[in-house]
Amino acid sequence: MIDMFKGTSFRDSGNSKGPILIFIHGLGLNKDVWQWQLPALERHYRLFTYDLWGHGESAHPEELPSLSLFSEQLRTLMDHNGFKKVTLIGFSLGGMIARRAAQDMPERLHRLVILNSPHERTTAAQAAIVARVEQARLEGPAATVEAALGRWFTDTYRLANPEIMVLVRSWILANKKSFYYKNYRVLADGIDEIIGPKPPIACPTLVITGDEDFGNGPEMATRIADEIKGSEVVIMKGLRHMALIEGQDRINRHITEFLWKN
Repeated sequence: MIDMFKGTSFRDSGNSKGPILIFIHGLGLNKDVWQWQLPALERHYRLFTYDLWGHGESAHPEELPSLSLFSEQLRTLMDHNGFKKVTLIGFSLGGMIARRAAQDMPERLHRLVILNSPHERTTAAQAAIVARVEQARLEGPAATVEAALGRWFTDTYRLANPEIMVLVRSWILANKKSFYYKNYRVLADGIDEIIGPKPPIACPTLVITGDEDFGNGPEMATRIADEIKGSEVVIMKGLRHMALIEGQDRINRHITEFLWKN
């Protein structure tokens, strides 16, 4: 069942008596992107998915989006639902928000799972994403969606699964032109907030990416993990950015094993 609280759309499912897992989606997506993970976890865990500000069925905030604003949205949801301590699972921008939240409320985090999320970019890579933000500002999400699908999925998977491309494309195109670029800018510029986290992230952490993820690859995953003592890194071969869809069985296994160990 989907609920709404102070402009945020969320879904609470799974085992109501189990440990709480909160899933944070990436830029331009929505809570439905986790549909490939939830069945593998619903027996043992309480599963909480929600739409970030300006995404899916959630409202557009009056303030300019930032990692801190998204972290506060998460805290508000946790307070509303009585969640004292949780595990955060964040994909891409969601992984950035999870790291921001780990700094803002470390006492409320049990574990952290960071999927295909960025660290500090090279000058060329930063220039490229800033250019995409500007393109989105001028032309809307339609201007960048096809190139994004090419970066996110391998060619073989993309050609063999046109229905998945239609679905993911529809999620991106549902974003309003007047606001999408503002959220995109958080992905581009927010990284400075979470490099060298203070206080240091101390909870058990799993960092996963694909070896063909052009914007959030193995080097970035390793650098994220280097900043979190005792964290684990998994590099999934033959996968790009959308490993949670294309490599769903493998990524679910890694997440499940990590949760059981910690």
